[in-house]
Amino acid sequence: MIPITAGVDRYLDRKSVGEGAGTYASNASSILTRWTEWLEAEYDVEAFADLERAHLEAYARYLSRRTARDEYAASTARTYFAVVRAFLSWCVEESILSANPAEASRATAALPTPVESEAGGRSVKRATYELEAEVRRLANEAPDGSTERLNRLREYAMIALLAHAGLRGGELFRVPEDDRRDGATWDDVDFYAGTIRVLGTSQELEDVSLPAGARTPLRRYRVALEPPTTDWPLFPTRHAPSIAATVRAGLADRGFDADEIDAAFESATASDLAREYGISPPAITTEGARTILKRLSQRVEVAVDGDYLTPGDARRAHDDRGERTAATGPQGGIRTRALEESLVAVDESADQGPDDPSTPHDADPDAHRDDEG
Repeated sequence: MIPITAGVDRYLDRKSVGEGAGTYASNASSILTRWTEWLEAEYDVEAFADLERAHLEAYARYLSRRTARDEYAASTARTYFAVVRAFLSWCVEESILSANPAEASRATAALPTPVESEAGGRSVKRATYELEAEVRRLANEAPDGSTERLNRLREYAMIALLAHAGLRGGELFRVPEDDRRDGATWDDVDFYAGTIRVLGTSQELEDVSLPAGARTPLRRYRVALEPPTTDWPLFPTRHAPSIAATVRAGLADRGFDADEIDAAFESATASDLAREYGISPPAITTEGARTILKRLSQRVEVAVDGDYLTPGDARRAHDDRGERTAATGPQGGIRTRALEESLVAVDESADQGPDDPSTPHDADPDAHRDDEG
């Protein structure tokens, strides 16, 4: 039986020959390596003889799930599948396979649909900036030092990071199905360098530039939040049971017995105890972030194609101007898009709206509800 990895090696050797072919081979290598690792981990498939259409259908659904969690853009997910499909077509030409399992209509139908129309792109951009303008206004109107102001600044920072830094939901928020994606923390933010370190879709740490449109609201939010430790999440969950469970486990790890922990909870809330003992609560999940944006969209009455604005929509407002800027760091890689998507520096002066904190725009008073797990 021919190992799939052996076929990948042959394919890449062929594709690396010729002017400009090296870039394709390099990008395809990363995509195909992750695909073969996924096949082995999920289905224990290592040889062509064991590869079936059902596996490619499952891969398409896997890419769609990651797109739904805002870890991938729809165009990126479709590119990944297209690279796998091209490889398998080559395998048919080389008589390694009798048919291409990725050509099945059920597989392609399972892929996420990209926002391709110019009108649709403008709609996303317009809705994002309408929402951002309104939440900034609400933040500026909230009383200094109030819980309402913290809530509004929190939403403003969230929207600004998605819209101006081009960050994906899976890079900012917690993904319950992925132990490595536990949400960005304040330790990841370098205001001096103007960067934030995230776990990119390449599964490597990357330093992404924070333009003024994202940096200013994030700094304002930090002042209001006053995180007690640097490993505090940028966007902690407001889900009380999750915070309580984390605090109980943290106190137990520090030697508190059950009676002492119960006594602590009798005199203070879980959130207060988390701050007192420096126990970082879980970050909000990607689904929790979607809930917030849905609530804000309904409040401000903005919509994209008749539906509420999602984290992926807010990020596409940034992509409408160009790719986000990436910066190298001692442990970080450089943000790039696979194959057809090139790295383009963002002009911070273009289409961002006013950055002056005194100018109206921020978030929803209902955002403190405990439905953000």
